[in-house]
Amino acid sequence: MSNFLYFGEVNKPVMRIATLSCFFVLHTFISFCQGLSSIDSFRIHGDIKITIDKPTHYLQSQKTVITFFALPNGNSTEQTMGKKMQPGDDWHFDIQHIKAQTKFIRQQLPNKNFVVIYLENNYKSWPSWKQKHPDFRKEIPHFVDSLAGLFKSKQNEIYLNGHSGGGSFIFGYLAGVEQIPSSVKRISFLDSDYGYDSSYYPKFKNWLQNVKGTALNVFAYNDSVALYNGKPVVSATGGTWYRSRLLLSHLQKDISFNRSSTDSLIIYKSEDKQMQFYFKLNLNRGIYHTQQVELNGFIHSVLCGTKKDSKKYSYYSARAYSDLIE
Repeated sequence: MSNFLYFGEVNKPVMRIATLSCFFVLHTFISFCQGLSSIDSFRIHGDIKITIDKPTHYLQSQKTVITFFALPNGNSTEQTMGKKMQPGDDWHFDIQHIKAQTKFIRQQLPNKNFVVIYLENNYKSWPSWKQKHPDFRKEIPHFVDSLAGLFKSKQNEIYLNGHSGGGSFIFGYLAGVEQIPSSVKRISFLDSDYGYDSSYYPKFKNWLQNVKGTALNVFAYNDSVALYNGKPVVSATGGTWYRSRLLLSHLQKDISFNRSSTDSLIIYKSEDKQMQFYFKLNLNRGIYHTQQVELNGFIHSVLCGTKKDSKKYSYYSARAYSDLIE
């Protein structure tokens, strides 16, 4: 059973309850793997909610892309998935639409099983969860590997993705591995790399230079000048604008990048397009945090640098997935 999930240590008085819980979770997994539902949800560690969205027609003969999407602070899985808005609905349901963007991606990748695993915790904050779990360096890689191992296919590829505080989950994973495994093919920070510092760079460099088919993409806006009620949102060095540019500066010491721009974006791409950075300008000192996800950001984080890059959509433009929202 440990091949499926890691529940952590349990005390003997609750062992029977934990064992029974494992049975029901395992039963859910068996049903899931048999394709009885395209979306299944369950809990691990007692304070983590896992929701898996897999293609209705999952084919083991195809390559499978398993995208771990770590939720932003303060949002539920349902809000992150999104929905058609009705009068009185909470506005959080209309700002990410990962479920509809996932449908769009599947249309572009018909020869792959594109799976999304939503990662939520009881505190609605991955930085807070890590503070309450001193062994996060062991726990996060363990359940990523366990969940990825559920999918039997021609070849599995892992994508690590997250918005806002979800980036803390990705850095928790990176902190827990000696080197980034070759099974991890894409890492995407959707305005979420607040935790970056130079200690992570050697792992990024080794992975990008030595593992075939890898991609790193980073999205940020100039939050260093953003104001909320007249007050700064972050410090000059505490936001994604500074941290993303710091990561880029480290990469530029070893890799050549081409710079381009639009009316609202500054874009840096490595010559092979393996690495891409998108910086949203902020001339009016506004807050453009979630728009980077909403405006086809999740789609672009998966497809940029591939043959499907900007096909039938544009990053930071009108929603390309509107007709797919349920």
